[in-house]
Amino acid sequence: MSTNPSISPRQMNLLRVVAAMSWSDGELSPEESTLILERFSQLFAQDEPQQAQLRQELQDYVTQNIPLEELVPKLQSDTEKFLVLQLGYAVIQASSRAPGEPLVNEDEKAAYRKLISLLQIPPEQVAALEAEMDAQLQHQSVVDAVVGQVNQYFQGHA
Repeated sequence: MSTNPSISPRQMNLLRVVAAMSWSDGELSPEESTLILERFSQLFAQDEPQQAQLRQELQDYVTQNIPLEELVPKLQSDTEKFLVLQLGYAVIQASSRAPGEPLVNEDEKAAYRKLISLLQIPPEQVAALEAEMDAQLQHQSVVDAVVGQVNQYFQGHA
């Protein structure tokens, strides 16, 4: 019997959107899953015992492939929409699987275009957010950039 996870519904929705973008190529690799769980648990739990417990709680949620169409309407503010777009962009930038394979494959591009459409963010704002993420991604790993964005958001919206 599972209990509700110890994060808020808003935090859960962000986690699920990141997972949905990771699923866009048809699979969620164990590496992607571990990375998402590790970073989100560090973000939402104070110490290692709490983080380990949270990783366990969230495992089932990350492996569910929930359609973006179900998740996006639950976003409660423009700030959350912008954050989700940044996270989605970062996630697809991170997922080339083989040397010589394009960094972003067609399935991921299609999922990202669908995300933009569902979020209804104007093209000039999309371009600005992508440029901002590209600049961040030159200086840090995708996962660190994603965690930084989520952390910043929750600092301002506790």
